[in-house]
This record gives sequence, C-alpha cells and structure tokens, in this order.
Amino acid sequence: MSIGPVEYMIVAFPGNEFKGEILPELARLQDTKTIRIIDLAIVVKDENGKAEALEVTDLDSEFGNALSTLLGNESGGLLNTDDLMAAADELENNSSAALLVWEDVWATNLRDAIVNAGGELWDLERVPREVVQAAVDFAESN
Repeated sequence: MSIGPVEYMIVAFPGNEFKGEILPELARLQDTKTIRIIDLAIVVKDENGKAEALEVTDLDSEFGNALSTLLGNESGGLLNTDDLMAAADELENNSSAALLVWEDVWATNLRDAIVNAGGELWDLERVPREVVQAAVDFAESN
C-alpha cells in the first residue's frame, strides 16, 4: 500500500468548550479522499490541573461516536500516552486539546508521479499562514 505524506496537529480548546464545527469539515475532507485520518485522541485538563488522556474508544457520547465515525476502521496507535500527556502539559487548566494524525491522500498520486518520472523530492515545507498573509497584505498595499 502506497501512503502519502502524514501530518499531525494539536488543537486546543480553552475552557473545555468544543462546539463541533470541525467535525463536519474533517468528514468532508475524508469523504472527498483529500485526507485519511490515521489517529485521533483527546486530552482534558481539569480546573485543578489534573490531565487525562482519552482515546476515541473511551468517549461514550454523541461526540465520541462522531469521532469514532471519523476514525473508522483505523486502529490508531500512532499517538501514545507520552504524546498525549506532553500536549496536556502545555494546556492551561480547564482546557482540552484534540490530537489528529492524517495522511494527505491527495499527495499520494503526485508523489507516485514524481517517483515514476525519475524525480526526487528535495524539500517540502509548509509556509505559515501568517507569513503568506503578511506577503499578501504587503502586495495589496503597494
């Protein structure tokens, strides 16, 4: 099985307030085969600073069911307790974070085409949104 680039992100939710607007977009990205979610977990820190790492299977709620649907048949396993607790260490009290690992499925065919053409990828970087926005703002002001 050919696998594309894999990325991860951590999204914090101050006040432990997660409203769920992210889930439909993740589902759309998966449905259109733009990404494939590989692992997903949650860390929660209470008002006293006690942290708890939760796998999707630990969540018995509508929210947990929605996350399980996103993860599908993937076994997860890329994120471990150390990863989750390291993220929790950075959280303020009474906050939570979602950790997400995904494959950029859209890039798999491009990578295969590069390899089949005898090409070698020498560098690949993500340009921070703030840098791009600053460049656009500068260009528009001149």
